[in-house]
Amino acid sequence: MGEVRNVADQATSTAPPPTPPTRRTAFAEGVDRARAAATTEPGRLRVIGALLALLVVAFGAVTAWQTADREAAADDVLHQSQPLSAAAADIYRSLADANTAASSGFLAGGQETAESRERYEKDIDNAAAELVKAANSSDPGSPSAKAITKLNTLLPEYKGLVERARTYNRQGFPVGGAYLRYANQKMQDEMLPEAEKLYTKENQRLEDDYADATPYPWAAIALGVLALAGLAWAQHRNYRRTNRVLNHGLVAATATATVVLLWLVIGHSVARAGLNDSYDHGVRSLNVLHDARIASLKARGNENLTLVARGAETKKVTVDGEEVTVDKYDDEFTTDMGALGKGLAQAAKLADDQAGEKPVSSAEGNMAEWKERHSAARDQDNNGNYEQALALVIGAKGATAQCFDGVDKNLDNALQHEQKEFQQAAGDGLDAMTGLSAGAAVLAVLGAAGAVLGIGRRLSEYR
Repeated sequence: MGEVRNVADQATSTAPPPTPPTRRTAFAEGVDRARAAATTEPGRLRVIGALLALLVVAFGAVTAWQTADREAAADDVLHQSQPLSAAAADIYRSLADANTAASSGFLAGGQETAESRERYEKDIDNAAAELVKAANSSDPGSPSAKAITKLNTLLPEYKGLVERARTYNRQGFPVGGAYLRYANQKMQDEMLPEAEKLYTKENQRLEDDYADATPYPWAAIALGVLALAGLAWAQHRNYRRTNRVLNHGLVAATATATVVLLWLVIGHSVARAGLNDSYDHGVRSLNVLHDARIASLKARGNENLTLVARGAETKKVTVDGEEVTVDKYDDEFTTDMGALGKGLAQAAKLADDQAGEKPVSSAEGNMAEWKERHSAARDQDNNGNYEQALALVIGAKGATAQCFDGVDKNLDNALQHEQKEFQQAAGDGLDAMTGLSAGAAVLAVLGAAGAVLGIGRRLSEYR
């Protein structure tokens, strides 16, 4: 028996001690307590209150974020991209008009008028000033910045060629015409394409700003609808459990969420309408008018160069299946006048009131007269009457110069009118979004507070 007891004692002494129970983490215990609390009515109310407050705050935050982005884009449309697009168009116009004024002064020879010289200098100075403005607003290394840099390099070269052409022309040397044609070639082949590239890039920037400013803030609208649905459900649940129709806190939260949602939808709809109107009746018309004015400037320059070159520049074109040789500048004049006619016809369709239609109609009349006088000048030149042709182009009376000036002046009047319409419509669109982002944020905080207070009032009944 003693041996049996010893064996049992030995087995007992060598057995492993029992494993202590695993200690649970504080997080797991907290989850269990929260789960248990959620099964009670006070626990459920706390969860509902937290979710409602979070939903209302998220609605306000997303509303503030999306409306702030759209307001900034609308502000850029009005104060940045569209003015820069107009400035780029003005750079192109100034360069083309300077080229036209230079050729007109050359044709006048030693009798170049002070007005012609002043116009040339004013255009050059204006182009230089607009280039500085555009450079300050362009992003370093962007295509626009590169175009501006190239134009700033080419502008002094062009001015030097024009001055040489004038100097030789005053002395009666035929080489002056060659210098002027070279200056025109530099303008047409290098400077104007760069100015057009700048104009295109700034127009694309304007399009991008419109694309950022006009879309509906669908995420904010969806969150607003979801927040109102959650608040309505919470009030219905409260009514079923207590028979109380109103909970002041939840009603206040519902009211603020409704105000924000209506303000968001209506305000953005009004802003969108204003911005779309500024594009349809402002930007589109401005672009067409800018293109028409540029076409008229190019046509005038080619008309002058037809007389400067005196047939020295020709090109081959196909007419009725046959290849014929024509004057290069006169052929380009015809092309430019065709572009001018199409541009004026389109501008007349886009004009939406009498103030916009009248200058375009007057410009069309000037263009028709210009074509008739140009045809008469070409007949005189082709018949060897150079002086008579010259008088019909740059003369003081009955010349194409007056027709060109009429087209240019009327297009300028139309541009000023359309610019005012753009500013009015775009300004109205921007005003419709003023204060929306800040107001949404404040109201969302008040709504969340109302939801918490409303649920807190119910919780107090369990204490």
